[in-house]
Amino acid sequence: MIRTLENEFLKVSIDDHGAELVSIWDKEKSREVMWQADPAFWSRHAPVLFPNVGKHFGNHYRINGQEYPSKQHGFARDTDFRCVDSTPDSVTHQIRFDEATKENYPFDFVLRIRHILNGRGLTISWKVENHSDGPMYFTIGGHPAFNVPVLPDTRQSDYRLTFDGQESLTYLLLDPETGTALPDKPRTLTLENGSCPIDEHMFDHDALVFDNQIARAGIALPDGTPYVEVRCTGFPNFGIWAAPGAPFVCLEPWMGRCDDCGFSGELSDKPFINTLELDEMFETAYSIEVF
Repeated sequence: MIRTLENEFLKVSIDDHGAELVSIWDKEKSREVMWQADPAFWSRHAPVLFPNVGKHFGNHYRINGQEYPSKQHGFARDTDFRCVDSTPDSVTHQIRFDEATKENYPFDFVLRIRHILNGRGLTISWKVENHSDGPMYFTIGGHPAFNVPVLPDTRQSDYRLTFDGQESLTYLLLDPETGTALPDKPRTLTLENGSCPIDEHMFDHDALVFDNQIARAGIALPDGTPYVEVRCTGFPNFGIWAAPGAPFVCLEPWMGRCDDCGFSGELSDKPFINTLELDEMFETAYSIEVF
C-alpha cells in the first residue's frame, strides 16, 4: 500500500514494501523529484539499506567465528513493512526479526522508519532496537535517487553536485569483482566554489564512496540554483552513484558502508560498524530539502 503525505508545497508517497520513498511531487513547480524506477536502468526509488550497506567481502560475514551469507544492501528493502503510525505530516513503518531473517542475520531486532513532511523538506528517521542476548551489529543507509535532468532540453552534464564549501573531497572506488571498497587507492574530487559538474564518466566504475567528509550534498540546476539537497550531519559515510547513462543521481547518506576489499575479520571489527547492546536503541535521521 502507498501512504501519502501532502502540504501546500509537496506531495510525498511511501510504499509499505521496503518503507521506500517512491515520490516527491513538487506542487509549486509541477515536477517529480524522485526517480520513477524505470527497470531499463534501475528498478528502485530510494531503498533502505539494512542490516548492511553495500556488500560484505565474499558475500558473507562472521560472528564469533560462524559465517552467515549476505546479499548486497541487506533484506529490508525487499520486506513488507507494517504501518504502525500515521498522522497528517508523518508515517511510521516497522519490521522485526522472524525465523526467516534469523537464518542470515542472527539478531532479535526491531527497525522503525518514519517519514516526516515539513514545508519543502522531508525527514527520514531510523530507529533500531536490539532485543538479542548479546551485542548486535549493523550498518544502515539511505539510497534516494533524484531525477537528473529534471528540466526540459537539458542534459545530466549540465547539472552540478554541490557540497558544504570544501575545496576537494577524497573518495574510494569499488573493486569490480567483489563490490567492496579499495581503501589503498583513494582519489580526489576537485571542487570549484564547493561544486563540480556531473561528468558523464563520473560513475563508470560504480559508486563514489566518501568517508568522514560529507554532512550535506546537493544537486544544482544548470543555472546554478539549488534543486535538491540531502542533509546528514553526523553520518560517517556517503555514496554518490548513477547507473551508466541513466537520468538520475543518487545521494546516499550511510551509517556504515561496504567492507574493504579483502576484509575477513569479525563483523564486530568491521570499520564503521554500529553496535547495540541488549535493549539499546540506535536513532538517527537525514533530510531531503527540495528547492
